[in-house]
Amino acid sequence: MTTRKPEDKNIDPAIQQMIVKGQQDGVTVCYDRYEAMQPQCGFGELGICCRNCLQGPCRIDPFGGEPSHGICGADADTIVARNLLRTSAGGAATHCDHAFETIEMLLLATEGKAPYQITDVDKLKAVAERVGVKTSGKSKERIAHDLAMKAYADYSPSRENKPLSWLESSVPPERVETWKKVGILPTDGDLEIRRAMHETSNGVDHDPVKLSLQCAKMGLIDAYSGLKLGTDFQDIVFGTPRPVKTSANLGVLQEDKVNIAVHGHIPFLSEKIVEWARKLEPEAKKAGAKGIQLCGICCTGNEVLMRHGVPSAGNYLTQEFAVITGALDAIVVDVQCVMPSLVDVANCYHTKVITTHEIGGMRGATHIPFAAETADEDAQKIVRLAIEAFKNRIPEKVQIPNVKTEMWGGFSVEAIIEALAALDAKDPLKPLVDNIKAGNIRGLVGMVGCDNTRFKDGGISVPLAEELIKEGCLIYVGGCCAHALGRAGLMCPDAAAGASDGLRAVLQAIGDANKLGGPLPPVLHMGSCVDNSRVGDLLVAVANYLGVRIQDLPAAATAPELMHEKAVSIGEWAVDLGLLTHIGMAPFCGGSGLVTKILTDDLEGLVGGKFYVESDPHVAAQTILAHIDKKRAALGI
Repeated sequence: MTTRKPEDKNIDPAIQQMIVKGQQDGVTVCYDRYEAMQPQCGFGELGICCRNCLQGPCRIDPFGGEPSHGICGADADTIVARNLLRTSAGGAATHCDHAFETIEMLLLATEGKAPYQITDVDKLKAVAERVGVKTSGKSKERIAHDLAMKAYADYSPSRENKPLSWLESSVPPERVETWKKVGILPTDGDLEIRRAMHETSNGVDHDPVKLSLQCAKMGLIDAYSGLKLGTDFQDIVFGTPRPVKTSANLGVLQEDKVNIAVHGHIPFLSEKIVEWARKLEPEAKKAGAKGIQLCGICCTGNEVLMRHGVPSAGNYLTQEFAVITGALDAIVVDVQCVMPSLVDVANCYHTKVITTHEIGGMRGATHIPFAAETADEDAQKIVRLAIEAFKNRIPEKVQIPNVKTEMWGGFSVEAIIEALAALDAKDPLKPLVDNIKAGNIRGLVGMVGCDNTRFKDGGISVPLAEELIKEGCLIYVGGCCAHALGRAGLMCPDAAAGASDGLRAVLQAIGDANKLGGPLPPVLHMGSCVDNSRVGDLLVAVANYLGVRIQDLPAAATAPELMHEKAVSIGEWAVDLGLLTHIGMAPFCGGSGLVTKILTDDLEGLVGGKFYVESDPHVAAQTILAHIDKKRAALGI
């Protein structure tokens, strides 16, 4: 069992209760496994171990002694750079694979082979016109087909070294020219990831500077072959999110209902679970329940939250504790951030763990293969399994924390502009920009990323957000960080009370103009981790309006409690945009002074942004604010 107290592991009282309950029930959870792993490998933490060939594993003495080189002759700089590039490629691959599935799904829907619709025709036409697909005189199905073909081309090496369409059409020409000059402008998502894996293998690329720049390229691959493309296509099929009110925390579970959690990242399944949970409520009532309660975990949770108001049960580190309540009848997963331990935890209760994706297998789980063509049938099977599981509840093991918080989501860029249009219909960005100039909004901060057992969950992200809000920064959030800030009460109108006077007045004015019955929240939920592209879109819009570079804006990015490989590649994209990018820990690169200097210093001279590492939220907040004030001064505002 862990030696840290529950309050040292998580700031959330609901999770603290479940940590105690799990110990009483004899359940091993992530915090226990973290303690059992101590001390963790120092060579690994510094990035100076290598097993890229079968001569190793090799490790470098971090104190300057022997061994100073791997068996092949690679030094610490090369080993660290190769490891970091492999991590970055892995992160980019997750979002590229996700986005590629959205292309396939749109085509199937267009051809009538899958039970999905083109929901947002305006978004379809806007995206098509942006990337050069003609829309005049075409049916929506034809436009969608042509758009899918255009997207496929971004994964093809036959494009004569042209930049990615989704990249070139989404950022100012200045960024494209900068990335081209630096040598990180990508031309094909699949090719670049494949090449990164090749060049980091034994005997290929040994130049740590070149390898480090390739990491920056992986950020662009993640952003424009993954994030941006995936978000565009999901909005087209499921609808562009609009503000919606819901609740967050484990208290959203209901003892008298069938409780189903959707967890993972790709919303094609979860959208159908939402649909069929509603349709099959009569069957749940026949089984003795009062209905079906859906909740979301991780980024699938964000997807169904922002489009349907499905409440949030929590983030990555919450998944086991949702099961420990004893009230969760099924947890339905697809890919990414799904703990293999779920089956072991569920075996202590009655919960069904249901896997659905062909690459998301889990030993001991119930697997129901999900296919687009049979989406309705598959979703019905899953919901009915949950209804059956409800009958097997163990009443004495049920304990739902009486903790939940109001939470607002669904703030897409389109929704933000619509809200601003209530203040100025002809020029909706003007109120935002005018208030930035006036200092009522001191700066814009994109907060993204995961949660990590190394940190107290929410222990960096929540106080960092609170301090930035207090000092007048408007925060845009996506990914698991959104769940943490939602549970902390920072994503509802009441949170505006903690904002600076100027920011609070702006939030109140927007809320009044939109008849929200209160101010806009100071933390705006933009969606899942794949939806982080929305943060980039907003910054591009503001930069274009002001006629400046993104790197000149009073803006920053932060991933306070990063965990996944994709958090690294997303962070690299933020740096590529020109942002100071705060992270709560270094991504296993401290063993190379050269690579560390490139990431935290040299990149600023090349692309305008750099990484900043700090685990103390108050120190981080002051550094971010100083950076924002420096940018304001340079703009003369």
